[in-house]
Amino acid sequence: MAIQNTLAPDGFPETADIETSSEDYASRFAGAIGEWLLQVQEAATLKMLAAYPGAKVLDVGGGHGQLTKVLIEQGYDVTVLGSAEICKARIQTYLDQGQCAFQVGNVLDMPYSDNAFDVVISYRFLAHVTQWQQFLRELTRVAGKAVIVDYPTVRSVNAIAPALFKFKKGLEGNTRPFVCYHEQEIIDHCESIGWHPSQRYAQFFWPMVLHRTLGKPKVSSLLEQAPRLLGLTRLLGSPVIAKFQKR
Repeated sequence: MAIQNTLAPDGFPETADIETSSEDYASRFAGAIGEWLLQVQEAATLKMLAAYPGAKVLDVGGGHGQLTKVLIEQGYDVTVLGSAEICKARIQTYLDQGQCAFQVGNVLDMPYSDNAFDVVISYRFLAHVTQWQQFLRELTRVAGKAVIVDYPTVRSVNAIAPALFKFKKGLEGNTRPFVCYHEQEIIDHCESIGWHPSQRYAQFFWPMVLHRTLGKPKVSSLLEQAPRLLGLTRLLGSPVIAKFQKR
Protein backbone atom coordinates (compact mmCIF):
# COMPACT_ATOMS: atom_id res chain seq x y z
CA MET A 1 0.00 0.00 0.00
CA ALA A 2 1.50 3.32 -1.04
CA ILE A 3 2.32 5.82 1.69
CA GLN A 4 2.10 9.55 1.10
CA ASN A 5 4.57 11.64 3.12
CA THR A 6 4.19 15.38 3.49
CA LEU A 7 7.25 17.58 3.73
CA ALA A 8 8.45 18.48 7.21
CA PRO A 9 8.97 22.16 8.06
CA ASP A 10 12.62 21.72 7.02
CA GLY A 11 11.57 20.25 3.67
CA PHE A 12 12.60 16.66 4.40
CA PRO A 13 10.96 14.07 2.12
CA GLU A 14 10.52 11.22 4.65
CA THR A 15 8.90 12.28 7.92
CA ALA A 16 7.06 9.24 9.28
CA ASP A 17 8.44 9.84 12.76
CA ILE A 18 6.49 13.06 13.20
CA GLU A 19 3.42 10.86 13.60
CA THR A 20 5.09 8.02 15.51
CA SER A 21 6.60 10.48 18.00
CA SER A 22 3.18 11.88 18.89
CA GLU A 23 1.10 11.27 22.00
CA ASP A 24 -1.70 9.93 19.80
CA TYR A 25 0.59 7.22 18.44
CA ALA A 26 1.88 6.44 21.93
CA SER A 27 -1.70 5.67 22.97
CA ARG A 28 -1.50 2.57 20.75
CA PHE A 29 0.97 1.16 23.28
CA ALA A 30 -0.81 2.31 26.42
CA GLY A 31 -1.80 0.10 29.34
CA ALA A 32 -0.75 -3.42 30.21
CA ILE A 33 -1.18 -4.79 26.69
CA GLY A 34 0.93 -1.99 25.22
CA GLU A 35 3.64 -2.67 27.79
CA TRP A 36 3.60 -6.36 26.85
CA LEU A 37 3.90 -5.58 23.12
CA LEU A 38 6.88 -3.34 23.78
CA GLN A 39 8.53 -5.89 26.09
CA VAL A 40 8.62 -8.37 23.20
CA GLN A 41 10.30 -5.74 21.02
CA GLU A 42 12.68 -4.72 23.81
CA ALA A 43 13.85 -8.27 24.58
CA ALA A 44 14.63 -8.99 20.93
CA THR A 45 16.48 -5.71 20.56
CA LEU A 46 18.67 -6.18 23.62
CA LYS A 47 19.58 -9.67 22.47
CA MET A 48 20.75 -8.27 19.13
CA LEU A 49 22.70 -5.50 20.88
CA ALA A 50 24.38 -7.80 23.39
CA ALA A 51 27.54 -8.04 21.31
CA TYR A 52 28.10 -4.26 21.57
CA PRO A 53 28.21 -3.23 25.24
CA GLY A 54 28.42 0.53 25.68
CA ALA A 55 28.04 1.09 21.94
CA LYS A 56 27.36 4.44 20.36
CA VAL A 57 23.78 4.03 19.08
CA LEU A 58 21.80 6.18 16.67
CA ASP A 59 18.02 5.71 16.91
CA VAL A 60 16.60 7.05 13.64
CA GLY A 61 13.04 8.21 14.12
CA GLY A 62 13.25 7.14 17.76
CA GLY A 63 11.29 10.07 19.15
CA HIS A 64 8.55 7.59 20.05
CA GLY A 65 10.78 6.76 23.02
CA GLN A 66 10.03 3.05 22.91
CA LEU A 67 13.70 2.15 23.32
CA THR A 68 15.24 5.27 24.83
CA LYS A 69 14.89 4.37 28.50
CA VAL A 70 16.12 0.80 28.20
CA LEU A 71 19.07 1.75 25.99
CA ILE A 72 20.15 4.37 28.51
CA GLU A 73 19.74 1.94 31.41
CA GLN A 74 21.85 -0.64 29.58
CA GLY A 75 24.70 1.85 29.23
CA TYR A 76 24.46 2.71 25.54
CA ASP A 77 25.45 6.15 24.25
CA VAL A 78 22.18 7.17 22.58
CA THR A 79 21.45 9.79 19.94
CA VAL A 80 17.96 10.18 18.47
CA LEU A 81 17.52 11.63 14.99
CA GLY A 82 14.14 13.22 14.29
CA SER A 83 12.53 14.88 11.28
CA ALA A 84 11.43 17.94 13.29
CA GLU A 85 11.91 19.51 16.72
CA ILE A 86 8.48 18.26 17.78
CA CYS A 87 9.78 14.68 17.52
CA LYS A 88 11.74 15.06 20.77
CA ALA A 89 8.71 15.77 22.97
CA ARG A 90 8.37 12.24 24.35
CA ILE A 91 12.07 11.94 25.21
CA GLN A 92 12.48 15.46 26.60
CA THR A 93 13.00 14.21 30.16
CA TYR A 94 16.06 12.20 29.11
CA LEU A 95 17.38 15.16 27.13
CA ASP A 96 16.94 17.52 30.08
CA GLN A 97 18.92 15.12 32.25
CA GLY A 98 21.69 14.83 29.68
CA GLN A 99 21.13 11.10 29.28
CA CYS A 100 20.85 11.14 25.50
CA ALA A 101 21.15 13.52 22.55
CA PHE A 102 18.67 14.64 19.89
CA GLN A 103 19.22 16.15 16.47
CA VAL A 104 16.91 17.18 13.62
CA GLY A 105 17.92 15.89 10.22
CA ASN A 106 16.95 14.36 6.90
CA VAL A 107 16.84 10.56 7.20
CA LEU A 108 17.78 10.26 3.51
CA ASP A 109 20.85 12.47 3.97
CA MET A 110 21.82 12.28 7.62
CA PRO A 111 24.13 14.89 9.14
CA TYR A 112 26.79 12.34 10.11
CA SER A 113 29.98 11.00 8.61
CA ASP A 114 30.41 7.42 7.46
CA ASN A 115 30.62 4.92 10.35
CA ALA A 116 29.78 7.66 12.86
CA PHE A 117 27.92 5.20 15.12
CA ASP A 118 28.53 1.61 16.15
CA VAL A 119 24.88 0.60 15.74
CA VAL A 120 21.96 2.27 13.98
CA ILE A 121 18.40 1.34 14.97
CA SER A 122 15.17 2.39 13.30
CA TYR A 123 11.73 1.15 14.35
CA ARG A 124 8.28 2.30 13.17
CA PHE A 125 9.84 3.99 10.13
CA LEU A 126 10.53 1.51 7.34
CA ALA A 127 6.82 0.66 7.18
CA HIS A 128 6.02 4.23 6.20
CA VAL A 129 8.78 5.37 3.82
CA THR A 130 8.51 5.69 0.06
CA GLN A 131 12.25 5.68 -0.72
CA TRP A 132 13.14 2.61 1.29
CA GLN A 133 16.30 1.70 -0.64
CA GLN A 134 17.85 5.11 -0.03
CA PHE A 135 16.70 4.98 3.59
CA LEU A 136 18.51 1.69 4.14
CA ARG A 137 21.61 2.98 2.34
CA GLU A 138 21.77 5.91 4.74
CA LEU A 139 21.29 3.72 7.81
CA THR A 140 24.13 1.45 6.74
CA ARG A 141 26.35 4.37 5.71
CA VAL A 142 26.51 5.85 9.21
CA ALA A 143 26.72 2.47 10.98
CA GLY A 144 30.09 0.97 11.76
CA LYS A 145 29.02 -2.45 12.96
CA ALA A 146 25.29 -3.18 12.73
CA VAL A 147 21.88 -1.92 11.64
CA ILE A 148 18.66 -3.10 13.30
CA VAL A 149 15.30 -2.36 11.72
CA ASP A 150 11.74 -3.57 11.95
CA TYR A 151 9.22 -4.06 9.15
CA PRO A 152 5.91 -5.82 8.45
CA THR A 153 6.01 -8.66 5.94
CA VAL A 154 3.62 -9.87 3.27
CA ARG A 155 4.23 -13.44 4.41
CA SER A 156 1.84 -13.00 7.33
CA VAL A 157 -1.68 -11.90 8.17
CA ASN A 158 -0.52 -8.51 6.90
CA ALA A 159 -0.98 -9.90 3.38
CA ILE A 160 -4.67 -9.04 3.70
CA ALA A 161 -4.06 -5.78 5.55
CA PRO A 162 -5.53 -3.53 2.82
CA ALA A 163 -8.80 -5.46 2.88
CA LEU A 164 -8.97 -5.26 6.67
CA PHE A 165 -7.88 -1.64 6.97
CA LYS A 166 -11.36 -0.19 7.57
CA PHE A 167 -12.10 -2.89 10.16
CA LYS A 168 -8.75 -2.28 11.85
CA LYS A 169 -9.28 1.48 11.89
CA GLY A 170 -12.70 0.95 13.43
CA LEU A 171 -11.12 -0.98 16.29
CA GLU A 172 -8.01 1.13 16.82
CA GLY A 173 -9.24 4.53 15.69
CA ASN A 174 -5.79 5.98 14.96
CA THR A 175 -4.26 3.36 12.69
CA ARG A 176 -2.76 4.34 9.33
CA PRO A 177 -1.71 2.57 6.11
CA PHE A 178 1.68 0.89 6.02
CA VAL A 179 3.96 -0.89 3.57
CA CYS A 180 4.43 -4.66 3.85
CA TYR A 181 7.67 -6.01 2.45
CA HIS A 182 8.83 -9.12 0.70
CA GLU A 183 11.73 -9.84 3.04
CA GLN A 184 13.98 -11.05 0.28
CA GLU A 185 13.81 -7.60 -1.34
CA ILE A 186 15.25 -6.03 1.80
CA ILE A 187 17.87 -8.76 2.18
CA ASP A 188 18.92 -8.53 -1.47
CA HIS A 189 19.24 -4.76 -1.28
CA CYS A 190 21.33 -4.87 1.89
CA GLU A 191 23.54 -7.60 0.41
CA SER A 192 24.07 -5.44 -2.68
CA ILE A 193 25.56 -2.67 -0.52
CA GLY A 194 27.75 -4.99 1.51
CA TRP A 195 25.55 -5.88 4.49
CA HIS A 196 24.31 -9.36 5.38
CA PRO A 197 21.46 -10.49 7.67
CA SER A 198 22.80 -11.91 10.92
CA GLN A 199 19.79 -12.13 13.26
CA ARG A 200 16.04 -12.13 12.77
CA TYR A 201 13.08 -12.19 15.14
CA ALA A 202 9.43 -12.31 14.08
CA GLN A 203 7.51 -10.71 16.92
CA PHE A 204 3.92 -11.94 16.67
CA PHE A 205 2.02 -14.63 14.81
CA TRP A 206 -1.36 -13.03 15.47
CA PRO A 207 -1.94 -9.43 14.31
CA MET A 208 -1.21 -6.76 16.89
CA VAL A 209 -4.73 -5.36 16.50
CA LEU A 210 -6.06 -8.64 17.95
CA HIS A 211 -3.86 -8.28 21.03
CA ARG A 212 -4.86 -4.64 21.48
CA THR A 213 -8.51 -5.56 21.17
CA LEU A 214 -8.23 -8.34 23.73
CA GLY A 215 -6.26 -6.11 26.09
CA LYS A 216 -5.09 -9.10 28.14
CA PRO A 217 -1.34 -9.78 28.13
CA LYS A 218 -1.68 -13.23 29.69
CA VAL A 219 -4.17 -14.32 27.05
CA SER A 220 -2.00 -12.89 24.29
CA SER A 221 1.06 -14.69 25.65
CA LEU A 222 -0.84 -17.97 25.51
CA LEU A 223 -2.09 -17.28 21.99
CA GLU A 224 1.46 -16.62 20.80
CA GLN A 225 3.03 -19.57 22.60
CA ALA A 226 1.78 -22.42 20.40
CA PRO A 227 2.63 -20.95 16.96
CA ARG A 228 6.08 -19.96 18.22
CA LEU A 229 6.78 -23.48 19.52
CA LEU A 230 5.56 -24.93 16.22
CA GLY A 231 7.81 -22.64 14.21
CA LEU A 232 4.92 -20.80 12.62
CA THR A 233 5.89 -17.43 14.08
CA ARG A 234 9.37 -17.70 12.60
CA LEU A 235 7.84 -18.35 9.18
CA LEU A 236 4.75 -16.16 9.26
CA GLY A 237 5.18 -13.72 12.13
CA SER A 238 5.25 -9.94 11.81
CA PRO A 239 6.59 -7.35 12.29
CA VAL A 240 10.11 -8.68 11.91
CA ILE A 241 13.12 -7.24 13.70
CA ALA A 242 16.22 -7.83 11.58
CA LYS A 243 19.89 -7.17 12.25
CA PHE A 244 22.34 -6.58 9.41
CA GLN A 245 26.14 -6.49 9.71
CA LYS A 246 28.93 -5.50 7.37
CA ARG A 247 30.47 -8.34 5.41
